[in-house]
Amino acid sequence: MTEGNFVDYVKIHVFSGKGGKGSAHLHREKYITKGGPDGGDGGRGGHVIVKGNKNLWTLFHLKFKRHVKAEHGGNGSKQRSSGAQGADEYIEVPLGTVIRDTETNEIIKEITEDGQEFIVAEGGKGGLGNWHFKSSTNQTPRYAQPGIDGQQIDITLELKVLADVGLVGFPNAGKSTLLSVITAAKPKIANYEFTTLKPNLGIVEYRDFKTFVVADIPGIIEGAAEGKGLGHRFLRHIERNSTLLFLIPADAKDIKKQYDILLDELKRYNPELMDKDRLIAISKSDLLDEELKAEMAEELDKELKLPYIFISSVAQIGLTELKDKLWQMLNKEPV
Repeated sequence: MTEGNFVDYVKIHVFSGKGGKGSAHLHREKYITKGGPDGGDGGRGGHVIVKGNKNLWTLFHLKFKRHVKAEHGGNGSKQRSSGAQGADEYIEVPLGTVIRDTETNEIIKEITEDGQEFIVAEGGKGGLGNWHFKSSTNQTPRYAQPGIDGQQIDITLELKVLADVGLVGFPNAGKSTLLSVITAAKPKIANYEFTTLKPNLGIVEYRDFKTFVVADIPGIIEGAAEGKGLGHRFLRHIERNSTLLFLIPADAKDIKKQYDILLDELKRYNPELMDKDRLIAISKSDLLDEELKAEMAEELDKELKLPYIFISSVAQIGLTELKDKLWQMLNKEPV
């Protein structure tokens, strides 16, 4: 999938179908002069339904779909025949999609399971035919109910990537390089900031044919929680990761400070992110000799209260240990 095809935010105006009209037909047949009312009910209008599809990874197929309209219900007819129900209209979305009311920005529903369905606009109810209104005092009612109008609503679909591990770091920290080495993903890699403009997913093949999913999130900068840089557009993708892997390059001026800034941005965006498991990976550690690495480890032991690991994606240093640690964190027994 190319970067341009990754769409994680779309707005759609949906219309459900109008209910069909009830019939006011009076029964007419040879030798039956006063057959009475026999008008059927109108059919229900079609619903607009959002449905989860595990085979979709993006909202790209909805990028140019601005309106979704369900079919109207059919009108009732003679001999108490009900009108046909309007066909439902389905909007298929990848797992991890949040449905919001565009006007109020309130979350209506989250789609997290394959085949999960949610009606965002109910079809209008069909009108009753005239035979429902027959009584001892009104034996030939010549009226029937009209169908109820369908609903209209503007919805916003937001995709929050479903992954086990989220890569968190400043721009150009080496996240895409790491993803390309430990998975089969082919993210764009270059020596400048914001090379990654969309989240990239990769499947890590672990021992005994076990796997887990890693998401490379575009780099965080100070002020991201207020929308600076790429702002909320990528921070929401971190919300669904069960473990956060903080990537800080070994040549950073102050590793502890970088980690604190990253953590603060996440906390300001959503305090619940503090409950996730965290691991720090010191990338580009091939730049360090053993003596420098020992000095840095001694300093980090004092400053950091989290587990950390030295890695190098280019020199393939510490990657097996990193996978082991992540697998252990993902599969630990709940407390």
